Amino acid sequence: MNMYYIAVVLPKDLDELIIRFKYYMLEKFEAKVGLKSPAHITIVPPFWLHPEKEDGLRSDLDSLARTLQPFRMATKDFSAFKPRTIYIDVVPSEPLDEVKKKADRYFSERPQYGIKAENRAFNPHITIATRDLHKAAFAEAWPYFKDREFRKEWTVAGLSLLRHNKKDWDVIQTSQFAEV
Repeated sequence: MNMYYIAVVLPKDLDELIIRFKYYMLEKFEAKVGLKSPAHITIVPPFWLHPEKEDGLRSDLDSLARTLQPFRMATKDFSAFKPRTIYIDVVPSEPLDEVKKKADRYFSERPQYGIKAENRAFNPHITIATRDLHKAAFAEAWPYFKDREFRKEWTVAGLSLLRHNKKDWDVIQTSQFAEV
């Protein structure tokens, strides 16, 4: 079985800016988990799937994406899930919330993928450091980020499917939204 997730992957220029913060966390605190994925906002969290079902998942992701419209997205500095995660916060967005709701509904109606809608509230963010950031390192790292500005905007025009390669996450498909 392979592990997958579905996300809004940020444009390459933003990913390149964000990766600098991830490398800072690696160099200063040996926190490397944030480097395993491109900069993204998770829509469907990681799930396991038999490889023979991947083609169907890809097709269904294309079908879902064609029901969605491009929209503008913006970041609003840094925040944290204390005491282990530092992330770039995003401006609340009704279109992004709608993408999440539609994806949850769409995939919960397709039990062959074993994707279940989350019970917890949707809290979109772009992770810099997480599970391997120790509490003491968090306490030292957080002052570096807490008052730092990071305000960027971009157009969200698709959903990406990522697959774990036993080391990192690879974007294996990006399904484009409908043209406006």
